[in-house]
Amino acid sequence: MKKPLLPQILLVIISIFLVVSCKKKSPEDIENEKTFDSTVIASFFEKHPKLKEFKPEVEKLYQKHTYHYIWFDRRGINEVADLLYDKINNLEEEGIAANIPYKAEFDAEIEKAEDSKPNPQTEVLISALYFFYADKVFRGVDANQSQELGWYLPRKKMSYVNYLDSLLIKPTLMNKDEKEVMGQYYRLREVLQRYREIEKKGGWVKIDVSEKMRPIKPGESSPTIAQIRTRLVATSDLKSDSKSAVYDNELEDAIQVYQKRMNANPDRAINAALIADMNVSVAQRIRTITVNMERCRWISANLTKKEEYIVINIPAYRLSYFKDNKLALASNVVVGKALNKTVVFSGMMKFIVFSPYWNVPKSIVKKEIEPGIAENSSYLEDHDMERDGENIRQRPGPKNSLGLVKFLFPNSNNIYLHDTPAKSLFNKEDRAFSHGCIRVEKVKELAKLILEDDKKWSSEKIDAAMQKGTEQWVTLKNKIPVYIGYFTAWVDRDGSVQFYDDIYSRDEPLAEMIYEN
Repeated sequence: MKKPLLPQILLVIISIFLVVSCKKKSPEDIENEKTFDSTVIASFFEKHPKLKEFKPEVEKLYQKHTYHYIWFDRRGINEVADLLYDKINNLEEEGIAANIPYKAEFDAEIEKAEDSKPNPQTEVLISALYFFYADKVFRGVDANQSQELGWYLPRKKMSYVNYLDSLLIKPTLMNKDEKEVMGQYYRLREVLQRYREIEKKGGWVKIDVSEKMRPIKPGESSPTIAQIRTRLVATSDLKSDSKSAVYDNELEDAIQVYQKRMNANPDRAINAALIADMNVSVAQRIRTITVNMERCRWISANLTKKEEYIVINIPAYRLSYFKDNKLALASNVVVGKALNKTVVFSGMMKFIVFSPYWNVPKSIVKKEIEPGIAENSSYLEDHDMERDGENIRQRPGPKNSLGLVKFLFPNSNNIYLHDTPAKSLFNKEDRAFSHGCIRVEKVKELAKLILEDDKKWSSEKIDAAMQKGTEQWVTLKNKIPVYIGYFTAWVDRDGSVQFYDDIYSRDEPLAEMIYEN
């Protein structure tokens, strides 16, 4: 009779378990099992009040790790701690001008801990400074402060307690992590280093100019031309400096490159306004770059991962429509003037309205329509308007202020995209003219691209609906995210940086928030 196999199998399993459990642990395993007294955290923050705002996160971190050491291994300070130390000591590379709390103590503890056993005070100090770093580099200024500056795009949400787990596994994420910070941030950071190098070399010399100067045309010569050459070489808009005082073809090409970067209309003539722009100091350009790096910290990196979305950059007067993760359309836009600032926020486009009525906002009725009626009893008819109950609206047609089509993403700000009969405004460099809504130059192209996957809407049918003079609403099958942002510096994928006028004067208040004395 065969003996049952079960007792033999159990014996083998028990033997294996005993061998494994009795195996001598490595020094690394033993070091990773070390813990410290939880009361150290409270005493640390009593002695380090400048870091007290990070106490809740530090406590949460060690509760999660059951008070095990994070920043030490059997050799002393680990790789992530070394990298963090280097990053904190080079915050200026991230466009941050901040005083590091307890820097002298941090330096001394890191140097002392290089080859020493874990120290609880050093451990907690590093953790507190990790959250200080994450707060400055990843999170940015408080959401309430950003709203004070008119920024109502949703702020990204991130647990930097959990994010540390990713850094411990892959420390190089601290150098570049486009899953955490949008890619534009890193492109701006590269440009920041270039401009800092220019600054170290003395920047660029101010070009002599008079407001009454006569524009310099190609082929003409002037001592100013030689100065302009030197200036353009500094920012690599011109490859080499021939020292010539003649406005030749090489310089003309460089001027065109510069004007494109500065969002200026191409003009072969060199005038006082162009030179004034070139005379903006490298220090001010650096300040502008760092301010826009801060804005990048506020935005979820997932924004640009969507397959279809629309982005409007207010200072650039530019709309970009992305479809299938590719740029499908770029269009000039007109935005709100200084007294009617276009709001920075996001929404979901749900409707396209062909041949729309314009329901005149009560504020415009009070400020413009009523005074007009008081002076001219035919005002409404002259402007193709009519009363609709207690409201006033403008009838569909070529005179309509919304043009032939509008795009709606319902929001409390009552802002939307629309056409306009005033096409000449798109040719101006300064395009802040509207009451807050956004006028789009290529509205027909935008409508056709949005509806191209809808078999009910051919190109011909869209044209007919725009010209029909009868309002028609179309509900989109797929809602499209619309993001309205405010960036005064932007870097293309080729590394070319573009600067835009701060039309709503928002850069300096933000700079004052992020630059510490």
